[in-house]
Amino acid sequence: MAAWNGVRGRLRRHRRRLPLLVVLALALIALAVRSLRTRGPAGDAVFDSPGPFRVQRVVDGDTLLLEGGTRVRLIGVDTPETKHPHRPVEPLGVEAAKFTRRHVQGRRVTLRFDRERRDRYRRVLAYVYAGDWFLNEELIRAGYSRAVTRFPYSSRMKKRFRAAEAEAREARRGIWAAGQ
Repeated sequence: MAAWNGVRGRLRRHRRRLPLLVVLALALIALAVRSLRTRGPAGDAVFDSPGPFRVQRVVDGDTLLLEGGTRVRLIGVDTPETKHPHRPVEPLGVEAAKFTRRHVQGRRVTLRFDRERRDRYRRVLAYVYAGDWFLNEELIRAGYSRAVTRFPYSSRMKKRFRAAEAEAREARRGIWAAGQ
């Protein structure tokens, strides 16, 4: 019984500190969550500058790997799959990857960002430029992607991408060709 009274007394003394400890714990959790949101899989910080960055490797038509291990997903573009773990290679997927590889692999690119900086897979979302040449738009114009406009990004860019898609469709390029 005497031992229980001693425990109760210590609990009373620490009860005054409990709100402070709870606030401190919540602050630490918030900092940890923020850190996870601003860092990618390799721990790279969210980009504060547009670059230039060197493209180490083209993963597929719409995904790049930069020097340092950062994956970049092109905004507004969805090329046919070549690397999906549960699906076969889709028609024109290899050609889309070759198109992207030919234009940016091993080169320095500039990234421009929109509202969302990362997708659900923690890849950096960006518009990619090689000089003045705009990869996202040119993939659509070449017929290797539809204009993906269901996600929240610039309405000005959505308009450009729709125009590039209409041009590709009219010229029957890539996925818009008769046999595709």
